[in-house]
Amino acid sequence: MKSSLAVAALHNAIALRNNGLIGSMGRVGACGDNAAIESFFSLLQKNVLDTRRWDTREELRLAIVTWIETKYHRRRRQRGLGKLIPVEFETIYTAAAAA
Repeated sequence: MKSSLAVAALHNAIALRNNGLIGSMGRVGACGDNAAIESFFSLLQKNVLDTRRWDTREELRLAIVTWIETKYHRRRRQRGLGKLIPVEFETIYTAAAAA
């Protein structure tokens, strides 16, 4: 490991703290902790990143946001949400909380 990696991690932690944020890490040895995010990034890569060459970061950013909002959140049913899509689950949860 290079010392620059440790220094970068420390700088990132300080930046989080200065902005009132708390960093998040999985538990050591718990491989399931990263499964959901690895699945998300796999889908993102397959459905957006690898579809073409992006000319600018802004163009890629817009493509990612569009994919998340139009496909990932609105069409993909999730077992953990009772086979609902996230938007349906949020609507039901918000209505229940308001009642």
